[in-house]
Amino acid sequence: QVQLVESGGGLVQAGGSLRLSCAASGRTISTYTMGWFRQAPGRDRQFVASISRSGVTTDYEDSVKGRFTISRDNTKNTVYLQMNSLNPEDTAVYYCAARRSSNRYDYWGQGTQVTVSS
Repeated sequence: QVQLVESGGGLVQAGGSLRLSCAASGRTISTYTMGWFRQAPGRDRQFVASISRSGVTTDYEDSVKGRFTISRDNTKNTVYLQMNSLNPEDTAVYYCAARRSSNRYDYWGQGTQVTVSS
């Protein structure tokens, strides 16, 4: 019922920063826990970060802790992923996802490519 569209991906040099945005429509994201995932070539989709409905609770994959920050603006119906100190290992297609009451993410965006050059 909720549609998600990612933006902000692109090519960045190692050590640089990008901010990804996930714009939602159809439903307010205040009713959803939101997450970011990524998929690198030849690898399965990997959890990156999540944020609770109110924004109080966040969770991060170990390799991005201290570098990435997930946030949400329920008024703007948008979720963000601020990515700092990027390295080539962060290269992947990044997906925004949403879940309601269960632990399963039911809604996914189309993905945005992030490429980090060395």
